[in-house]
Amino acid sequence: EKKSHSTNPSKRKTSSKKHSLSGKSPKPELDILGPVAMDNLYYISHNAADCLAFRGFGLSGSPKKKGKKG
Repeated sequence: EKKSHSTNPSKRKTSSKKHSLSGKSPKPELDILGPVAMDNLYYISHNAADCLAFRGFGLSGSPKKKGKKG
């Protein structure tokens, strides 16, 4: 007698996400010093320290900002 190897449907792992690599193109590298990025930085920064902090050059010895309590 041959036993059939049937899998239990309740124990099957199914993936709900389908990955399609053929339709996607790689993301272009962003230029943080480009004109669009600098224009955005101008409007969101309040001073030179904010500008540097937004670009990842924060001061290491500066105190951390705390959220508002309320």
